[in-house]
Amino acid sequence: MVRTRFAPSPTGFLHIGGARTALFCWAFARRHGGTFILRVEDTDLERSTPEAVQAILDGMNWLGLYPDEGPFFQMQRMDRYREVIQQMLDAGTAYHCYCSPEELDQMREAQRARGEKPRYDGRWRPENLTAGMLPPAGIKPVVRFKNPADGIVAWEDAVKGRIEFSNTELDDFVIARSDGTPTYNFCVVVDDWDMRVTHVLRGDDHVNNTPRQINVLRALGAQLPVYGHLSMILGDDGQKLSKRHGAVSVMEYPADGFLRDAVLNYLARLGWSHGDDEVFSMKQFCEWFDLDHITPSAAQFNSEKLRWLNQEYLKKLPTEELATTLSPYMARAGIVVEGPNLGQAANLYRERVHTLVELAEALRYFYVRPSPGSALVAEHLNDANRHALLVLVERLAETVWEANAIGGVIKATVAEFKLKMPQVMMPLRVLLTGKAQTPSVDAVMAVIGKDECLTRLKSALAT
Repeated sequence: MVRTRFAPSPTGFLHIGGARTALFCWAFARRHGGTFILRVEDTDLERSTPEAVQAILDGMNWLGLYPDEGPFFQMQRMDRYREVIQQMLDAGTAYHCYCSPEELDQMREAQRARGEKPRYDGRWRPENLTAGMLPPAGIKPVVRFKNPADGIVAWEDAVKGRIEFSNTELDDFVIARSDGTPTYNFCVVVDDWDMRVTHVLRGDDHVNNTPRQINVLRALGAQLPVYGHLSMILGDDGQKLSKRHGAVSVMEYPADGFLRDAVLNYLARLGWSHGDDEVFSMKQFCEWFDLDHITPSAAQFNSEKLRWLNQEYLKKLPTEELATTLSPYMARAGIVVEGPNLGQAANLYRERVHTLVELAEALRYFYVRPSPGSALVAEHLNDANRHALLVLVERLAETVWEANAIGGVIKATVAEFKLKMPQVMMPLRVLLTGKAQTPSVDAVMAVIGKDECLTRLKSALAT
């Protein structure tokens, strides 16, 4: 039974990289009928905050990546960690180290002076103790893992292929601090063991942690999970992803008018592919997702590609769903939706905008009477077409209010006054919407409504 986990540290918001990891873990579990676990690694007491925990949960909920188990919190599992540490001390796979911070600093400085990699030298390792070497007074010991002294630790990474480290590169790392608090690399191992995690998919910044975690799992006699390390995400310019590229809280995406399904679809394509498929549902993604098609090279975040994809999803939304989804953005823009049908208005613009924020602003003139600038009006309304527009207004008052009928009256008036179509269409557009570019004028007028259109035109032509 496949069991995956997403294990964020609550030291900030859920960003794009974390969201992609969560999506891949969730999808892999769904593909295999397995279990997706959410685990909050909150042992960093100085940086972990309740607000950050909530930000992660909010991001996961908005994305719809609901766990089958959890969320679990490491701070609630302290008794279990201490139990395992004691078992390791009893088994001789861990030991107490009494080095003071000053002693460790001196050790590292001496190693650097000799051109060596700074590392713990194992002086309190049981086999290294000399006769009469007793714990110093006043020093609370840490607990260190007794790492194998030789050989290699290797694994077949599901994304990167075979990776191996020499055990001589790994020192005896601390698994419990002097105050008894267990450390990250130890807690992760116990959690993965207890939760029977079968596949660990995470960012490649964890590659250096993996050999240490494997050695601890082996010391505990635990079965190793499959590891797969996802390459980093770069910005449009090839540099490490930052806020200016889009490395912001996932919750900024709905605030900026992006649809959840579009964001998920985009995340799915960051470092994974299924042929040339670009637009697909999460149901399709779960059916297709495998580890073989995750690329080991860095993925590149492309803001314009995300905007394009969001537009594709806007195009496909049923009218009523689009109106419902758009309503909060209209309210946020200070637009009171009264009169014109919001779904019908949105249908005119859904292929012209990329986000719900843009769509709300584009529809403003349907609900807020515009005040076109005098220069724009003068550019399109003049003595050559003013009389034709006045006659057109009279005829529109007697017209059935439907786009085709409105268009027919406009064409007939243009022909009668021997004008060119733009000579009537452009001033109509400007006076009704305050803009020089809109969808088809007759379609816009049909949505705005007869009374409002006639009021706007009469008012503008009277001046």
